[in-house]
Amino acid sequence: MKEIISTDDAPAAVGAYSQATATDDLVFTAGQIPLTPDGDMLDGAAIDVQTEQALENLEAVLTEAGVGMDDVLKVTVYLEDIDDFEAMNTTYESFFETEPPARSAVGVDELPKGAGVEIEAIAAK
Repeated sequence: MKEIISTDDAPAAVGAYSQATATDDLVFTAGQIPLTPDGDMLDGAAIDVQTEQALENLEAVLTEAGVGMDDVLKVTVYLEDIDDFEAMNTTYESFFETEPPARSAVGVDELPKGAGVEIEAIAAK
């Protein structure tokens, strides 16, 4: 059975989607962008700051689902500029210091609300 995950500790969905959905075994998050829970978009900030906010949002959603960053199995990172990979990766590493999950990083033309990064995850319950 599908469970809808929602928390005020991450930005509200800006469209027809849930912050995350879960089954008995897995949690699937929506992509998290550098939007604060208060609605401030950090699109003008450096990519490391944007990455940190996106990962803080991701962590808040996972916490609401009853799991943590250590439970993440797979992450997909979308970068508006693939040249930002190294700066994103430095910040990303601080959230997954041991046994990091599998990850894909993809360069894209555009992200919602002018974001430089969007991050989604699948976690084990």
